Order: sequence, then C-alpha cells, then structure tokens
Amino acid sequence: MIAAVRSELTRLRQPRLLVAWFGLMALFTMLVNTIMVTFVSGGGSLPPGAPGVAFPTLAEMERPSGLMAGLAAAASMFGVVTLSFWAAVTAGDYSSGLIRLLVAAEPRRWRLLAGKVGALLIATAAATTVAAIVNVMAVMPAAGVAAISTAAWGTDLVSVVASAWANLFIALCVWGVLGLVIATLTRSAAVAISIGVGYVLVVESLVKMLKDVPSDWLLGTTLGAVASGGTDAVSYGTALALALGYVTVGLVVAGAVFGRRDVTD
Repeated sequence: MIAAVRSELTRLRQPRLLVAWFGLMALFTMLVNTIMVTFVSGGGSLPPGAPGVAFPTLAEMERPSGLMAGLAAAASMFGVVTLSFWAAVTAGDYSSGLIRLLVAAEPRRWRLLAGKVGALLIATAAATTVAAIVNVMAVMPAAGVAAISTAAWGTDLVSVVASAWANLFIALCVWGVLGLVIATLTRSAAVAISIGVGYVLVVESLVKMLKDVPSDWLLGTTLGAVASGGTDAVSYGTALALALGYVTVGLVVAGAVFGRRDVTD
C-alpha cells in the first residue's frame, strides 16, 4: 500500500502538471477575491443561478471568517480544477498504456486504486494550501482598497484559517473522486472534464433558475455548503453526510470497474 502511494507520488512529480494545477488554484483565488471584494463593497447581489460562485454579504465579509470567504466563494471553480486534474492523472494511465504494466506488477488492483487516491489526496492538500495562502495575500490589499473593515479578521485567526482549509479540502476531495470515477469509467480525461464543467456551468445554473424546483441538494450546492461550513439551506452535518455518500458510492463503482476491467486491449 505504501509502495503504491510512493509510486504514484513519484509519477505526480511532473513540474508542468503541478505548476498548472497550483497555478490555476492561485489564479482563481486572486481573481475571485478581487471581484468578490469589489462586488460586495458595492452592495451588489448575484442573480439566481450564477455559475460557480457564491459571494458573501458585506456583513459576512466583516466577520472574522471574512478573511477566508474567498475560498468558499470559489469552491465550485476550485472543484472543477481538481476534478480535471484527478481525471487527467487517472485517464493518463490508460492512454499511455501504463496501466498494463501496473497491473502486471501488482495484481491486487485495489492497492493500485488506493495508492492513486492516496497520492492525489496529498497533492490536493498541497493545492488547498496554495489557495489558502494566496487567499490571505490577495484579500487583505483588496479589502483595504474597497474600504471593507478588517478589524475582526484577527480574531480566532488560527481557527478560522484551519477550518476554512479543512472545509475546502474535504469539498475538493469529493470533486476529485468524481473526476477519478468518470475517468475510470470512460478512460478519457476530456469526457470527465467536459461533464464536470458542463454540470457546474450549465445543469446546476439552469436548475437554480427554475422556480419551484429544489436546488439545495445539487452536487455543487452541497459541496459549496461543505466549503462554507454550512449554509442556511444545507447544514454542515447534512452536507458532510452527503459528501461522504458521494465518495463512498464513487469509490465502490470505480473499484468494481477497475477490478474487473480487461486492460490488455
């Protein structure tokens, strides 16, 4: 098991892959924080079905948790990025033919899958850390320019940062597992990425704009609630339970398909 994780980590140490992943996380963090602070300070409100983002109010921004509000605001965007890279790494084993060598070297396929998940969890933790650091660096000057009060941001600083990091990490892990599952089923990173982006930007947005249609239990909404530490519509405990259900079902499906699939063709 440890050997499988170390093997996957070795293959993950590709400068272009990590720079692209971490770079996108940093870019979206800076972009969302800049837009969020300007938007919130102007008293605007997002229209129903706004894709991929959920901005706080001015009062919420001025609370101690406002320092890390950017992470929750862009949770769905971060999720699509994470889904894409988990899918790319998973599908790459099939497109390169490496999967045949891996299965020959380790017939117990569940160890290969567990090793890949473990390595990607470590990489996701690093990506979450990058987003958290860039968030603090971006929101402070942006809030100063927008004249948003930051007096409360130093209160419970360690707790606020740690909880925001943990909540985002959990949400990203679910997104990543979904990318791994779709890539395992389709053997295609392009299909997995298309499904992820299409779902967030099209399906959820359309459902949210429909009247009398419940949208609080959609995937993106649920994982957004996890990243936010709970919302008025979905409690944190309920969101965590749903997230655990998504991960469990996804890994069971991926394990069943991966364990039985013929990889010699």
